[in-house]
Amino acid sequence: MNPTEKALWFVESHLPEAVTLDDIAERSGVSRFHVTRAFGAATGRSVMGYMRARRLTEAARKLAAGAPDILSVALDAGYNSHEAFTRAFRDQFGTTPELVRAQGNLKNLHLVEPILMDQSFLVTLEPPRFETSRAFLIAGLGERYSCETSAAIPMQWQRFGPYIGNIPGETGDIAYGVCVNGDDAGNFDYIAGVEVSDFSDLPKELCRVRVPAQKYAVFAHREHISTIRRTVNTIWNKWLPVSGHEIADAPEFERYGREFNPRSGDGGLEIWIPVRG
Repeated sequence: MNPTEKALWFVESHLPEAVTLDDIAERSGVSRFHVTRAFGAATGRSVMGYMRARRLTEAARKLAAGAPDILSVALDAGYNSHEAFTRAFRDQFGTTPELVRAQGNLKNLHLVEPILMDQSFLVTLEPPRFETSRAFLIAGLGERYSCETSAAIPMQWQRFGPYIGNIPGETGDIAYGVCVNGDDAGNFDYIAGVEVSDFSDLPKELCRVRVPAQKYAVFAHREHISTIRRTVNTIWNKWLPVSGHEIADAPEFERYGREFNPRSGDGGLEIWIPVRG
């Protein structure tokens, strides 16, 4: 079983319990950061968000079946008060626990069912090469994403396109998609950018990232850009757990060279994953 499969099993078999991200990471055999990244790559959800949505789904089922005590349902779902449960329930389903219980059905509720892993979402990777990058500077447009909203990244690149070739201090003809500032909820900053010689004359709307000298495992993604998630998923859920390498606290990034065609999405790119040692 890979880290995501282990996390799914643990969440589903301990759904009523007070499970933490540390618990899930320990049972998955990887770090908190690794399980968060691997789960997001495989499912498009954060692991803690998935657990919360599954608990609320099971709570909705109990309410539709006529549960007599909403507070008991709330406590079983991991909420300490009726008010906190109602807020989370409304955020998830757009209605209240009272209305679901009164209606006695689950119509129009977006339930989150257990995820079954699709092994076809794993691909055969070319062995990575290892490089120690020099330190360099990236300037570009930045946005913060969750696992669920990261599908909007292509639009970010569309917005950044007119800047390419017009940024003060821009060097070379390589574009970078840099991921930084990931958190336990699966949120991260993504900067679509280019290398610059310094940050002194940049427009205020551009973000700045310092990429330190760092050892990287470099993976080739040769297919259309739309299939990149499969490669990322395979790196985190298949290659990394058995590689003997640990993730370093440094930016990871996509590197788009001359061969990449931004209009068609063809030509391939590289995925640089920071590793220790």
